[in-house]
Amino acid sequence: MKYDLIVLGSGPGGYVAAIRASQLGMKVGVVEKAELGGVCLNWGCIPTKALLKSAQVFEYLHHAEDYGIELESKPGANLPNMVKRSRDVAAGMSKGIQFLFKKNKIDHIEGHGMVVPGKKVSVKSDDGKTTQYEADHILIATGARSRQLDSLPQDGKKVIGYREAMVLDKQPESMVVVGSGAIGTEFAYFYNAIGTRVTLVEYMPNIVPLEDEEVSKQLERTFKKAKIKVMTNSSVESVDTGGKKCKVKVNTKKGEETIEADVVLSAVGISPNVEGIGIEETGIALENGKIKVDEFYRTNVEGVYAIGDVIPGPALAHVASAEGIICVEKIAGKNPEPMDYNNIPGCTYCSPEVASVGFTEKAAKEAGYDLKIGKFPFSASGKASAAGAKDGFVKVIFDAKYGELLGVHMIGANVTEMIAEAVVARKLETTGHEMIKAVHPHPTMSEAIMEAAAAAYDEVIHM
Repeated sequence: MKYDLIVLGSGPGGYVAAIRASQLGMKVGVVEKAELGGVCLNWGCIPTKALLKSAQVFEYLHHAEDYGIELESKPGANLPNMVKRSRDVAAGMSKGIQFLFKKNKIDHIEGHGMVVPGKKVSVKSDDGKTTQYEADHILIATGARSRQLDSLPQDGKKVIGYREAMVLDKQPESMVVVGSGAIGTEFAYFYNAIGTRVTLVEYMPNIVPLEDEEVSKQLERTFKKAKIKVMTNSSVESVDTGGKKCKVKVNTKKGEETIEADVVLSAVGISPNVEGIGIEETGIALENGKIKVDEFYRTNVEGVYAIGDVIPGPALAHVASAEGIICVEKIAGKNPEPMDYNNIPGCTYCSPEVASVGFTEKAAKEAGYDLKIGKFPFSASGKASAAGAKDGFVKVIFDAKYGELLGVHMIGANVTEMIAEAVVARKLETTGHEMIKAVHPHPTMSEAIMEAAAAAYDEVIHM
């Protein structure tokens, strides 16, 4: 069968690209060997947020008296039920992709796909049958998997990755989480919130190391207050799984320390899925283990493109989706604007949440900017006080010369819902004074953005 476009992978990059291509009049097929929606919908973004919501509700119940509510009994965490809810949410989202494929007349080609020279895709189904398809354009969107460390081999039982962490059938009494990026931080929060004793180990000097340093330090203080043991400037040298408990040997600034835990979660990043998809056979160029592409996601092989976690850049679902749209619009003869990778929001959904976009203070200084910086604490926010969520702040960074909004960094309740304002403001080249004069509704958490901007220009009212 001949297609205008065949997409390998149905994650947030692949399925979004497929739908946009169909809207633009292309005949599209998507090759997927597992559930539609990829890791994000089935084993990442969506089911983890369902688990985190369960943890948040559990915390609310534990603090019910703070809101004037009396409970007849002490709430208990039921991990299997939380997992079931999470899996049900993921299954529902996957079915939603099936509906969108039917609505947009996209063919779901089940099996493992490989790019074949001559603009062809070979698909091997579960029964071992191989079928070959032709396409004018082929888009690789095969995503990534949990990264394996030699010092931390995953056995799926005592040393686990994010997939196993989402479906544990029994709550561990203790857990060591290795890596404090979004995955590690979110799981550290989740398991601590439901009563597991958690140790978070991070190689870098700060947790969530890509974030602004002030945000990192605030989150570390909050985690320590919640009795999460945070070990920065530390690395796991080995894990002994021979006994009833794992013995984790950690190298710290003060020397070597051994920690015992029921489970060790390896959250040290991801590895792109570039093996077994025809890279070598077709001569597709790699760069540092990822597929090399131009600004419109064209590889060095004519008619073959790549997006998402298999190419250089932030490994984020919303990035893959945007890349997919740009790619197929270019294929369709449109004139899309290349991605501005300096205006990509990052979100971590622990509690308090973390959200940011643009330059950190350190990066802005290193880039040579003269800065105006404003901060507004949620402790001074009426809505945050009413909600019982006074932890955190908003920090805005402006170029002192022209008033350009260089970066926004937030830590607090619901800040992942607020960061889009900053993304749009930067896209529209909004200045500090324009943000101050943009009337924000009261009382809201988002007022803190306006107040932080005002603080940068010594015009803040409520602080």
